[in-house]
Amino acid sequence: TAPKMSTQTFHYGTDHDLQTVTVTTLNNTTTNTNTTGYWVILIHGGAWRDPTQTALSYLTPTLTTLTTSPRYTTTTTPYIHSIASISYRLSAHPSHPQDPSTTPPSHLRTATHPDHITDIISALSFLQTKYAIGENYLLVGHSCGATLAFQSVMRNLRAHYSTSTASIPAPVGILGMAGIYDLKRLRDTHRDVSAYQEFIEGAFGRDEGVWDAVSPAVVAGEEGVGGGWKAGRVVVLAYSGEDGLVDEGQREGMRVALGEWVALRGGKRVELFDMRGEHDDAWSEGGELARGIAFAIEKLRE
Repeated sequence: TAPKMSTQTFHYGTDHDLQTVTVTTLNNTTTNTNTTGYWVILIHGGAWRDPTQTALSYLTPTLTTLTTSPRYTTTTTPYIHSIASISYRLSAHPSHPQDPSTTPPSHLRTATHPDHITDIISALSFLQTKYAIGENYLLVGHSCGATLAFQSVMRNLRAHYSTSTASIPAPVGILGMAGIYDLKRLRDTHRDVSAYQEFIEGAFGRDEGVWDAVSPAVVAGEEGVGGGWKAGRVVVLAYSGEDGLVDEGQREGMRVALGEWVALRGGKRVELFDMRGEHDDAWSEGGELARGIAFAIEKLRE
């Protein structure tokens, strides 16, 4: 039988229409297992600026797959307490212009760093206050959503952008799908395509020192993931060889950078997960995102 689900959307911030988080509670977790199940918290991509990629469009196909496919309903879904999807303020997009004189400030997409990561931290803080999740969650990000997921555990960013961060437990695992982990390397690899410089600049400005300081694969030692995420256990880096937008060098760079984190011991593991399909297929069709989540939960339960 399909789980009884309830879905609600909450505002975690009052400044902007995009400051919402949608929570789907799967009520099947209390009946047949001894655990309370993990929370799965999703962060959508879209190069920090694409208004057509939303928390709901990222959640819906995967939720459907996880709750209806016999592949998952007995093996994965019983170990998921709830699935949440975070919406956050976006930067301006040249193909989706807005007129500031007629658009209310709460709808204007003009976010610049640190607005995006501040919103992610605020959303996590909201969920912790409301549901007392603790560290019992898997953070799942696609493309720039994966950047944001790892930024939430980087010590230099946790310290800077939220006063309440200390009280927010970090996740037990992170699943990065087709993630961006080194901004300068991404731009350099795709120098022939101006959009890369454009969207990174749109989100982080022109100072490439800032780019490095927010790149999870670049910030080493105590300031980075190794310093900010002592309690984490599992990282899954997912990538598809058919991805035409983000190259595999991003995953490889992050795998190498996480060597420091793994060296902290405590059974920390980095798993490489190979997906199929083009850059956005994983979430738009839902199948590969669901498969990645199932893989990550299996690793967390080992």
